Amino acid sequence: MSNAAIPPVLEVRNLTRDYVTGGGLFRPAKVVHAVKSVNFTLTKGKTLAVVGESGCGKSTLARMITLIDQQTAGDILIDGEIVDKTHGVTKAMRQKVQIVFQNPYGSLNPRQKIGDVLAEPLLLNTDMGNDERRQKAMAMLLKVGLAPEHFNRYPHMFSGGQRQRIAIARALMLNPSFLVLDEPVSALDLSVQAQILNLLKDLQDEFGLTYVFISHDLSVVRYIADEVMVMYFGDVVEHGSRQAVFDNPQHAYTQTLFAATPKADVASIRRRLAAKAALPA
Repeated sequence: MSNAAIPPVLEVRNLTRDYVTGGGLFRPAKVVHAVKSVNFTLTKGKTLAVVGESGCGKSTLARMITLIDQQTAGDILIDGEIVDKTHGVTKAMRQKVQIVFQNPYGSLNPRQKIGDVLAEPLLLNTDMGNDERRQKAMAMLLKVGLAPEHFNRYPHMFSGGQRQRIAIARALMLNPSFLVLDEPVSALDLSVQAQILNLLKDLQDEFGLTYVFISHDLSVVRYIADEVMVMYFGDVVEHGSRQAVFDNPQHAYTQTLFAATPKADVASIRRRLAAKAALPA
C-alpha cells in the first residue's frame, strides 16, 4: 500500500464545543464558544503540540479527541474511521486513544499495586490469562525505566517522575493508535522533565507512537513537537511545522506568546544529566 493510501491516525474536521452558562429570570443564557471549528490531521509517528494560555481551549480539545466529552459539531476520525457520536462510542474505538494527565498520582488507584494498575486494562479489554497479563505488565514496567521490584509497590511509594512513567506505561498497555499527553511534565522538576521527555521520544522511536502534546511550556514544545498548533480563545490562529512556527511566527498572538515566555533549554539539561551520569561514583 502506498503512503498516500494510508489514512492519518487522527483527523479532526470543524470540531466545535459550545457551553451554555448563566441565565436567569431576567437574564438570557450565554453561549461560550470554547473550541471553534478546529481542523487538523496527524500522521503515525508524529507529535502535534497544542499550545496557548489557560482558557484557550486546548484542554477542551483534548477531552473531545480522547472521547471524554462530546463535541457540539464536527467530526473526529481515528485510523480513518469516523467516531459515531449519535449511537455512542464503541469500546474498540475508546481503546484506540489513551490520555496521560498532568498529575499521575490523581489517576492512580492508591490501593492498587503497580502491577495490577498496568494489568487492569488487559483484564477489562482482552481475554488474556493472568500469567500473560502479568508478563506484559512486567515488560512494560521495564520498558519505561522502572525495575522488577517496583511491580508490587503502591503509588505513594514512588516519586512524581516515577508515577508519570507508570501512567505512560498504563496508557500503552492496549497499543493505542495515539496518546494525548495533557501537560505531562509541567508538575515535575526540570531535570525530571528532561528524563520523561527523553522517555517519550525513545518510546516514539521504538514503537512509532503518535502524540498530541498539550502544553503551555514552549521550551518543551520546541523539543518534542513535529508540528505546532497555537490556540487563542478557541480558535486556531497558527499551525505549522515546529521550525516554521518558532523561527517565523506569523500571527500577532503567537509573537506575543513567544516573547512573553521565559527560555529554558531542555537540551542543556540533557547534557548536564549525561555529564553527571559519567562522573565516577
